[in-house]
Amino acid sequence: MKRSKSVETLVGRRWRLSHILFAVAALYLLIIAFKFRHILEIVGLMSDDRSFAGIDRTATGDDVADVSRSFFGSAYSDSLHRHLDGGDPPPKPGSDPIVLPTLGKPLYSFDHYGRITSAIMQRQQHWGGNLTELERMAHEAWALGMKSWKEVEDFEDKGELNQTTLIERKLESCPMSVSMGKDESGSGESLMFLPCGLEVGSSITVIGTPHHAHQEFVPQLAKLRQGEGIVMVSQFIVELQGLKAVDGEEPPKILHFNPRVKGDWSHRPVIEHNTCYRMQWGKAMRCDGIASKEDDDTVDGFNKCEKWLRTDIVDSKESKTTSWLKRFIGRAKKPEMTWPFSFVEGRLFVLTVRAGIEGYHIFVGGRHVTSFPYRTGFTLEDATGLAIKGNVDVHSVFATSLPKSHPIFSRQQVLELSEAWKSGPLPQQPVELFIGILSATNHFAERMAVRKTWMQYSAIKLSNVVARFFVALSPRKEVNVVLKREAEYFGDIVILPFMDRYELVVLKTVAICEFGVKNLTAAYIMKCDDDTFIRLDVVLREMNNAAGKKPLYMGNLNLLHRPLRNGKWAVTYEEWPEDIYPPYANGPGYVISSDIARFIIAKHANQTLRMFKMEDVSMGMWVEEFNASTPVQYSHNWKFCQYGCMDNYYTSHYQSPRQMICLWDKLARGRAQCCNFR
Repeated sequence: MKRSKSVETLVGRRWRLSHILFAVAALYLLIIAFKFRHILEIVGLMSDDRSFAGIDRTATGDDVADVSRSFFGSAYSDSLHRHLDGGDPPPKPGSDPIVLPTLGKPLYSFDHYGRITSAIMQRQQHWGGNLTELERMAHEAWALGMKSWKEVEDFEDKGELNQTTLIERKLESCPMSVSMGKDESGSGESLMFLPCGLEVGSSITVIGTPHHAHQEFVPQLAKLRQGEGIVMVSQFIVELQGLKAVDGEEPPKILHFNPRVKGDWSHRPVIEHNTCYRMQWGKAMRCDGIASKEDDDTVDGFNKCEKWLRTDIVDSKESKTTSWLKRFIGRAKKPEMTWPFSFVEGRLFVLTVRAGIEGYHIFVGGRHVTSFPYRTGFTLEDATGLAIKGNVDVHSVFATSLPKSHPIFSRQQVLELSEAWKSGPLPQQPVELFIGILSATNHFAERMAVRKTWMQYSAIKLSNVVARFFVALSPRKEVNVVLKREAEYFGDIVILPFMDRYELVVLKTVAICEFGVKNLTAAYIMKCDDDTFIRLDVVLREMNNAAGKKPLYMGNLNLLHRPLRNGKWAVTYEEWPEDIYPPYANGPGYVISSDIARFIIAKHANQTLRMFKMEDVSMGMWVEEFNASTPVQYSHNWKFCQYGCMDNYYTSHYQSPRQMICLWDKLARGRAQCCNFR
């Protein structure tokens, strides 16, 4: 029987369609065949499955970058690190590596200076003419540091101070009140020094006038609203701040009070409270005109947020019928007092911040507006400065009922000269782990807390693990003198003779690797910060479980992170020419095996070690280069906490001295629980 033409045409079409589908499927399988191993590697890194955790690369060092471009592309986003960028990035220049001059010779123990190494003190730096920004910064810091160290030696040779007068000083006398007028406040940011901080009952009164709203373009909002990013803004900030520890690092914000007269893009006024510790913001508390819930905790009996008039809110707790029935039976509801928002453009305000027992209380015009509970990690004595900035004219500031003395204003007074906290000499036999702790010069309290907590683990006491602080120098001569005395007494500090800067942390990381390789025979080297609490027994267990025949890189690993090209934390193409960062472990706590450390020191010695201002990214870059020739075992776990603390942690970051003691006490009771969330 002869088929019709229409049937033959239909069969032909079906045949051609099946060919197309077959070709697409074959192409898909071909792509998967080439990329499957890399997909497994990514899955292994982001999960904690060690069967996929090793990244073996025998070809080039750019495989991870290739995966990011072909598989994830621009769709990849990171909820912790990525921010919306505004505008076009700058043009991309050449990609010459950043190389700093080598530190050269091995480190040797130099007990006279409390573990300051004689070799590093005697080095002569040779700098070329064409310096990068990081090299120039390091050059200046090194020159200033050597000069400061010479001043410290001359200062002590003259016998101007001794150990007793440095550490056991008398309490300093402070005024009970301070004030600042309009002439002193200036037109920009207003700063007032609070000599001895605050105490319960202290109050600060600010008289000012908010500016009229002005137009601002917000790139983030423009992206969300598809082009419309113009908003009317009138806001200012009143902050209680602590002392800055390192140049380049912002001072801690103990109380951040931010009234937004025009709201934050919603045209409704709002007040935001927060704290910021080590440049890391806590969880914000917001008041938007709705009173705190009845089951919410109060602060010294005050609501956290009081109610103010809002035209967009209708009280729907009871109907008109219910209200009429209550009045009919004699249970009429008492009238509720409501007030408008406390700050109005162009209108004078009188703001009072009072320190209570449980928190800070904010009054405007004598009426309570909001209260912010104290957050563990800060004390009232830490609030040694008041900053006012933003769209406001400050007429006067008056602080009263201030403490007459400051028990810990001189931070060295927290040092406890007890034999129990001393570190023993470096062991001659091999050790399992060396821990290098990055610390700022005036972080006496932080170092003391570490000595009294996790440095008391038996593994450290039995010299199976060695821990040392790595500290650069301060512009303040008296602080450097105390640091030197502290190093001599406790024997656990390596002083690096350059001026401390936030951008030069990477130099401390290189010094940690060099110390662990040259001064010790350590199988593994760990880097952490002085506000990192370590469950050392758990870290050793995880390290041994992850260890194999391959070199080890263990921590909270980040994959396919992109540098920010705009904003406060922008990274230029000169600093980082690539589109993504290599896989890297977060800086507060990670472990590398000694063969990786020896590779870093060898590259540093022959001046081929590329450095970047973000030390954790630098370590990831060095490990990636090492991995190109020697496969590395990448071991990831979220319990190396980057932001604060989580229960059953391995390491916990941003922990204050008080939190350190609290965590140690909880571990003594068998509970690996956090003391609070900042």
